[in-house]
Amino acid sequence: MEMGESGIESLPDLCVAHSISLTSPRDACRLSAVSAAFRGAATSDTVWDRFLPTDWQSLVSRAVYPVEFSSSSSKRDIFFRLCDPILIDDGKMSFSLDRSSGAKCYMLSARELFITWADTPQYWTWDCLPESRFAEVAELIDVCWLEIRGKIESRMLSQRTTYAAYLIFRISDVSHGLGYPPQEASVKVGGHSSTKTVCLQPSDMLSHMHARRASALFGYCVRCRRLMMTAEAEEAAEEAEEVDGAPQARNDDWMELELGEFYIDEGDDGEVNISLLEMKGGDWKKGLIIEGIEIRPKNNR
Repeated sequence: MEMGESGIESLPDLCVAHSISLTSPRDACRLSAVSAAFRGAATSDTVWDRFLPTDWQSLVSRAVYPVEFSSSSSKRDIFFRLCDPILIDDGKMSFSLDRSSGAKCYMLSARELFITWADTPQYWTWDCLPESRFAEVAELIDVCWLEIRGKIESRMLSQRTTYAAYLIFRISDVSHGLGYPPQEASVKVGGHSSTKTVCLQPSDMLSHMHARRASALFGYCVRCRRLMMTAEAEEAAEEAEEVDGAPQARNDDWMELELGEFYIDEGDDGEVNISLLEMKGGDWKKGLIIEGIEIRPKNNR
């Protein structure tokens, strides 16, 4: 049925714009393609000013490199410029807006994280990679105690939003010990915390599993006339089944591993604490290259 003057076209532009501002940036973009009546309202400053965080100017003022807008820049133009990561706080962190929801996203650089023995050259080195948004990344040389922690203030994030934290990393050509034992990832906000088992390098874990299974086959049992598997191999198989997170490829040539999710409600204050640990096995590890930890809305990429 075609819309006449009694349809959407008869509504005041401000009324339509206000209604659209109650949706999301993604919905506004879709609505702008529906009809000319929607297009004008969906691209108006009234709508996009609502999608911008109230502190966006303060965040931009913290940029390492000036972020400039022309006098003719619309709020929509500003919004989409802020969807591209901006280095802030002397380059130790980046800020951006999620294109779908408008929620604030951050990445903590490796320098902004607590990494055990990070300043001991025999264990970790700091390198410059042109593919990284940050000046330095941390490369694991050899440790038997892997401990990586990061934190961010709850008030810096968007309210009424479910977030997830991701380790952003690469594996070097020469690596070992990153698949087994698996790692423990956790996120804590106030009195709420979540912990899960993850694996930085699943292929290494599978190789370790096969080796343990092979070595676990022992003696020929005359009575049963069959080979048996030791309890050690069974334990390794159970640990593999408990892994609840594996790396995913990103479109920027890095990998990401989800460390946990959390919800930021209205009025939440305090810290979000994030960690990745493997300190129980005593196995030596090498070849992990860390860019940072990213905090962004869950399932939005």
